[in-house]
Amino acid sequence: MRRRLLLAFCVLGAAGLATFWWLTRPTTVALAAATRAPDLVNGQEIFNIGGCASCHAVPNQQDRLKLGGGLPLASPFGTFYAPNISPDPKDGIGRWSEADFVNAVLKGVSPGGSHYYPAFPYTSYAGAKVDDVRDLFAYMKTLPPVAGPSRPHDLPFPFNIRRTVGVWKLLFFADKPFVADSARSAEWNRGAYLVNTFGHCAECHSPRNPLGGIVTAQRFAGGPDPEGQGFVPNITQKGLFDWSESDISYFLETGQLPDGDSAGGSMARVIRNTSQLTPDDRKAMAVYLKSLPPVEGPPKPKKPAN
Repeated sequence: MRRRLLLAFCVLGAAGLATFWWLTRPTTVALAAATRAPDLVNGQEIFNIGGCASCHAVPNQQDRLKLGGGLPLASPFGTFYAPNISPDPKDGIGRWSEADFVNAVLKGVSPGGSHYYPAFPYTSYAGAKVDDVRDLFAYMKTLPPVAGPSRPHDLPFPFNIRRTVGVWKLLFFADKPFVADSARSAEWNRGAYLVNTFGHCAECHSPRNPLGGIVTAQRFAGGPDPEGQGFVPNITQKGLFDWSESDISYFLETGQLPDGDSAGGSMARVIRNTSQLTPDDRKAMAVYLKSLPPVEGPPKPKKPAN
């Protein structure tokens, strides 16, 4: 009897492990052979709106195009370190194929077939157009290679087991392309595309649940800084009700708020990127953001009494 129970336990355990392994397997997109010349101007625009330099530029130096990584990104799950994504063939992505890059950006899957942690905002990038990702890859190959291996993430168990990211993806990774709204203008749709895909604005400007997934009902409504420092503002009309489209566009260009103050912290790094966008794209983002209905976000923590 005990042998039968032990055998049944082993069979159930093996079946459970096999099910877990199957459900959490990385999925990739099949990429057809390139039949188009890359658009490097578009690739540069995507690079800027994607904020690649904000995380991957080598810290404490002024050249935002040296993508040697190393920036620490604190989180409730441990500290992530931005990897080297320069064209260096040894330490960066210089040996990656176009398909490798597309699957990393759209699916969060490494060339070796493992999951990337969602500190890399592929959850937003997943809605992007494949050709935009291809153009981005072509542009990034023109940047200077930077030697130096990536620093390993500092994560406790069980978060250091990448396979568990597959469970997180099942729960929170909406792997769907951006769909334009035919009832809206081309400008609004361009803004919606930039904000929701490469701009990944919701990744910081939305509260998260205990597992790190965005609270969908409060998307863009602000919340605690994911890095644990301060509070990220609400960018729905609850927070931007007195901002005009011109105010938003000007802020994305200069980092200056309507009251004369200026962006600080991680947003200052973002402005270094959005300031490089075309005026039309900044305006399109402003049009879309101004259209967001007001959403009540989580309450800000009270300041301690003096």
